[in-house]
Amino acid sequence: MNTILGVGFILTTGLFSAKLIKRIKFPAVTAYLLLGILIGPSLFKLIPEGVLNSSGLISNVVLGIIAFGIGQNFSRYHLKKIGKPIIWISILEACGAWALVTLTFLFILRQPFYISLVFGAIASATAPAATVMVIREYRARGNFTDTLLGVVAIDDAWCLIIFAISLAISQAVYTHMMAASFLIKVFFNALLSIFGSFVLGAVLAIVLSLLYRFIRTQTELLIFTLGFIFLNIGLAIWLHLSVLLSSMFLGAILINAHRYSFKFFDALKCVDSPLFLLFFVLAGANLEISVLPKLGIISIAYLVFRVIGKVGGASLGAKISNAPENVRRYLGWGLVPQAGVALGVALIAKSDFPAVGEMIFTTIIATTVIYELIGPLCTKYALKKAGEI
Repeated sequence: MNTILGVGFILTTGLFSAKLIKRIKFPAVTAYLLLGILIGPSLFKLIPEGVLNSSGLISNVVLGIIAFGIGQNFSRYHLKKIGKPIIWISILEACGAWALVTLTFLFILRQPFYISLVFGAIASATAPAATVMVIREYRARGNFTDTLLGVVAIDDAWCLIIFAISLAISQAVYTHMMAASFLIKVFFNALLSIFGSFVLGAVLAIVLSLLYRFIRTQTELLIFTLGFIFLNIGLAIWLHLSVLLSSMFLGAILINAHRYSFKFFDALKCVDSPLFLLFFVLAGANLEISVLPKLGIISIAYLVFRVIGKVGGASLGAKISNAPENVRRYLGWGLVPQAGVALGVALIAKSDFPAVGEMIFTTIIATTVIYELIGPLCTKYALKKAGEI
């Protein structure tokens, strides 16, 4: 296949594979990943090399759009609405998975510190799509459902911040610069990167708001919004800042600075679906099946201890914030799914750590497929136990 034929093949087969798997009540992302594995280089080799070589470009674009959408959850109205329990639960469930997975890999699996820290950071992410799908399917309503929706909406923001700090420290350790003074400098540089990403996102959000008055039609709005997202991604790469964080800050500043900000987010809904499809199929295609047999205990440990960290952290956050009993006992089970942001940061880890990046990325893809299969069932269990189905 040539490149264009390959893209057409991926889009059409991805659409129908999602329709097929929907019949057995699994999310579309699972279909995309499985399709990518099947047609990728490890099995049937149906994806052209030109498409595979564009994986980096597509992933940066899609991750920028995903992070931009996450920024929408930081509106003043939304933050007031979600309240103290959601803030406590979301922070502690993300940090719980981060800490527990890191410590498990470090002390039980005896993995190097930088690998343990990267796995821990990736573990903090949750995929909201599968959770929202189950809530809609069973028409769940109530305080538990509202709290769960608030937590999954803001969860990936904490993941991006955790990953930015963890990646900087891991890179320092990876290059064998273990002096305490150097690690302090690296931590400071990580915070500086977060601040730089904030400044970039804020400046572009202000410029975008000022230029909006020249936009007249929906088509112009789509081009305008995509243009600024691409500018943000490109500048972040050029300035060695975090694409994910700068895009999230662009969305967060914009949602608070512009009275018609919702229009920018709505404009993307007509183009983001095919890009997401390409992203997930190519993520599956990048899976190295030959590495899988070597990952047994690592994959199992990641699967189990991430869930324990999520459930335990959510329970602790609910207890601290005096949330209802059903929230304390069951909300963590609604946070099992993992997909988009986790795969995105795993791709970054793969490129930044050539020697072990394939192992990290393959583990995350393999566990993502499992999480996306069992995650909706766990969410259904949580909603049923909470009495809101």
